[in-house]
Amino acid sequence: MENLIGLLVAVPLLGAALLLCGGRRLDGKGHYIGTVLAAASFVIGAVLFADMLGRGEHDRALHSKVFSWIPVGGFRADVAFQLDQLSMTFVLLITGVGTLIHIYSIGYMEHDERRRRFFGYLNLFLAAMLLLVLADNYLLLYVGWEGVGLASYLLIGFWQHKPSAATAAKKAFIVNRVGDVGLSIAIMLMFTTFGTFTFAPVLTSAGDASEGKLTAIGLMLLLAACGKSAQVPLQSWLGDAMEGPTPVSALIHAATMVTAGVYLITRSGAIFNAAPDAQAAVVAVGAVTLLFGAIVGCAKDDIKKALAGSTMSQIGYMILAAGLGPIGYVFAIMHLVTHGFFKAGLFLGAGSVMHAMNDEVDMRKYGGLRTYMPITFVTFGLGYLAIIGFPGLSGFWSKDKIIEAAFAKGGTEGWILGGAALLGAAITAYYMTRVMLLTFFGEKRWGTTPSPEEPSAEPAAESAGAHAEPHPHESPSSMTIPMIVLAVGSVFAGGLFSVNDAFLKWLEPVTGHSHGDSPLSAAAVTAGTMVVLVIGVALAWAQYGRRPVPRTAPRGSLLTRAARRDLLQDDFNHVALVKPGQYLTRGLVYVDHKLVDGVVNGTAASVGGLSGRLRKLQNGYARTYAVSMFGGTAVLIAATLLMRAV
Repeated sequence: MENLIGLLVAVPLLGAALLLCGGRRLDGKGHYIGTVLAAASFVIGAVLFADMLGRGEHDRALHSKVFSWIPVGGFRADVAFQLDQLSMTFVLLITGVGTLIHIYSIGYMEHDERRRRFFGYLNLFLAAMLLLVLADNYLLLYVGWEGVGLASYLLIGFWQHKPSAATAAKKAFIVNRVGDVGLSIAIMLMFTTFGTFTFAPVLTSAGDASEGKLTAIGLMLLLAACGKSAQVPLQSWLGDAMEGPTPVSALIHAATMVTAGVYLITRSGAIFNAAPDAQAAVVAVGAVTLLFGAIVGCAKDDIKKALAGSTMSQIGYMILAAGLGPIGYVFAIMHLVTHGFFKAGLFLGAGSVMHAMNDEVDMRKYGGLRTYMPITFVTFGLGYLAIIGFPGLSGFWSKDKIIEAAFAKGGTEGWILGGAALLGAAITAYYMTRVMLLTFFGEKRWGTTPSPEEPSAEPAAESAGAHAEPHPHESPSSMTIPMIVLAVGSVFAGGLFSVNDAFLKWLEPVTGHSHGDSPLSAAAVTAGTMVVLVIGVALAWAQYGRRPVPRTAPRGSLLTRAARRDLLQDDFNHVALVKPGQYLTRGLVYVDHKLVDGVVNGTAASVGGLSGRLRKLQNGYARTYAVSMFGGTAVLIAATLLMRAV
């Protein structure tokens, strides 16, 4: 079975090589090749999963060394894989949801002339993500980490003829590079501290290292996680990344890339458990981001950007849970998996709506689509109910566990974290209900001209998606079937995981688990989440369900305007980072021109001037040389006579 582990990565990597290097002869069937190879990787994962279930819970890890990558003296790096319960969970999620997104893309990208290349990029992304979660050492994980960054850049900027898409791809790439610096520094610190970067020796020896070194390593790992998982302060790229094709949003921003940070922190749990300050930083980042993303999601009229804010918020829940240590590791991964189902389904549903609405993304120009697109309405609706934590659906089981774990932290910190998680649940119910009401309920708002009394808060965006009047219709089966499968997962996955604590027992041998010390019972937490859920839904209904929805957004409050601009995150980055960077660059250029170039050019000018003066003595005239010799002789005679006289 160990030999099959490498095939998980090799199969989609082969697909990427074929589709990107095979030339135009594959244009007519490239999408089928990419989809079949993605499905083949899922089948291999399923076979390995079945074999793993047949083993004892402490005998399930498999290792496979492919070759020695860098054996130099005491430095040794192997291309080797580790498949345990944690990595298996990600393998099934990546290949399963990834295959569904490949199938969806067959219909969604049907008329794109570069469809073969798109599927090649999708396969490359799967291969890189699988390498990331299967590596048995941090250096090989870093290779997958960078591969995911490259593939995401290619996919986000796939429609590079749009300046906004090209800019978004560059922004995502650069912001993620900041986080990647953190991961590279962490790996160097690991090697200097432990003499290796392989998971097993690093994590088993973590308790023997100094707390200061572990804190530094933990903070650098957190920086890396913030970049990939779009957490504060490296969250600014996620909303802009919606410029990529919608299947990219579902793959990258729901089930795979943005969860890489959660995987990294959970895999490195032993380091964070021994570094309380780094663990506290993880908790703080998660708590801040879950509220930050939720507030941003409330103000977005672009359906994909509203879901992007939601993704940021839900990943914040996972980071918060991971920062709670053994109390929350299992629930962070559980919510990650359920989120992969319902958020991927929501993104694909958004793509289905856009497909029917001539690529219009402004929800204020939708309305009443439930009667035109019944399958999309039902599947999107089930994803909506799951994410807000409706009783019995997947989000109810996973997110409630995170809220319980937050309270179980104990003391004042537990009350603060639990309160933040509950507030996030209320805001989630509000903005997701808003999305449902604006999109599927009320009167149709497309093909009409806004009245003069409906001022636009963003006039430049008014004509962003203007086309001929759309004629909404249900999407083809290649798009609706994956949406139906994901909707089934949105309904049942969380409940299945919770039967007899199945998911907890599955991951506990790898992550460990403790119950903490919660001041509230599970029933009390559930009651609290139900109360805030009802409040959030009621507020959204009062604002958008009972009143006519203007086709253009009113100006709104100061907070609303700030949320429309992503709570001024780009403005802050411009003031705090871009402007100082520009001034620093200008200063360095000035120093280079005036000081460095001044010294170099001055030296050259001095030598040139001296040479010019000396050149006058070498003019080729014999009389000049004779006079010089006579003058020199006279000087020598005079000097000699003077010295004798003295």
